[in-house]
Amino acid sequence: MNTAGHSEATARRGLELNPFRGLRYDPDRVGSLASVTSPPYDVVVRPDGVHHLQSADPHNIVRLILPQAGTPSAGTEQAADTLRRWLAEGILVADPEPGLYVYEQRDGDGMLQRGVIGALRISEPADGVVLPHEDVMPPVVADRAALMRATRANLEPLLLTYRGNGTTAEVIERTAEKPPLLSTTTEDGFHHRLWSVTDPADLARVQADLSHHQALIADGHHRWATYRLLRAEQPSPGPWDHGLVLLVDTARYPLRVRAIHRLLHGLPVADAVAAVQGLFRVRRLDAPLAEALEVLADATCTGNAFLLAGDGAFHLLDRPDPALLARTIPADRPAAWRSLDATVLHATLLEHVWHIPEDSPAHIAYIHDTAATVAKAEHDGGTAVLMHPVREEVVRDLARQGVTMPRKSTSFGPKPASGLVLRALEI
Repeated sequence: MNTAGHSEATARRGLELNPFRGLRYDPDRVGSLASVTSPPYDVVVRPDGVHHLQSADPHNIVRLILPQAGTPSAGTEQAADTLRRWLAEGILVADPEPGLYVYEQRDGDGMLQRGVIGALRISEPADGVVLPHEDVMPPVVADRAALMRATRANLEPLLLTYRGNGTTAEVIERTAEKPPLLSTTTEDGFHHRLWSVTDPADLARVQADLSHHQALIADGHHRWATYRLLRAEQPSPGPWDHGLVLLVDTARYPLRVRAIHRLLHGLPVADAVAAVQGLFRVRRLDAPLAEALEVLADATCTGNAFLLAGDGAFHLLDRPDPALLARTIPADRPAAWRSLDATVLHATLLEHVWHIPEDSPAHIAYIHDTAATVAKAEHDGGTAVLMHPVREEVVRDLARQGVTMPRKSTSFGPKPASGLVLRALEI
């Protein structure tokens, strides 16, 4: 992100990205690098997904990021014990010298993303260096904090974006011409490569360039809040002053922005539709999913719109009653926030129409995959609420204003695979 338009003070307090000795799997000690990776912890939402990853390899990273035990405290201790054992057995090995890591993701559709992984100094919100755009759920932050305290490690990088296209890009592109440290293709079809940057001159170029930028949190709000919580409670200076991140220059590599859908447990579609009659226009669509999503995209061009599913059909909700919105949406926020689909969903539909608490796992689940959300709603007799994604420019503009969006409003991607490089705080 260019510093034009920002204060001199902000420019001086830009991103401070530091090299570290990455912790990586020894490829000779695991079945394959692909079999020990995982999506980020919050994407692996279902127990069957955890079981699938655990079955892929006994050393899959999911055993650290989502330990399965009888209680949360038992889980964190189990993860810490597992990490210590893998270090002692040489399953995970620290690289010999500190570096930044160039990370590449490529899929079969021509999508290419490159960024740099490092230990980022954790800034204060008032500094405006790292911009969040979503609220967080305190129980999730507490869970992640307990895990990081027990393991004394950053187990997976969060994803930050900035607008650069300068010196860092040159170092990344030149590094990507060299043989990588690792190369693997995961079952989702993404090909991953990783390089280490250890040359002092290149490290200095990247650090000097990034010091003039601020970043937007694309994925990992709860982990960033966890970093800040742990930094506040731990002695400083020290290793808790930094957290593991992947920085992607979206001027060069635009991210994909997708919606995160809602699954409402215990609310049949018929009841959900009946409750909104007279408040929204409701149209039944007897169409396949892809076609229904196109209708949703068209409807969002003129206002708020949602798709309900779970009964074998799709129901388009659009044209909400302006009086309803005026009555239910807080008036003390910018117009861009008040008009967001996620705002209308949470403030109007969930709270006032359907009376569903947004932070109760017993009532609501947040799922990234569209087809999976529909399938689960049909299987469980609940309601899937499908949403259209928000543009990155809208997210960035709100973040610059210091306005946070409703939680789980966006899904930026591709997300970094977990398990390719970790940061142990004691190393």
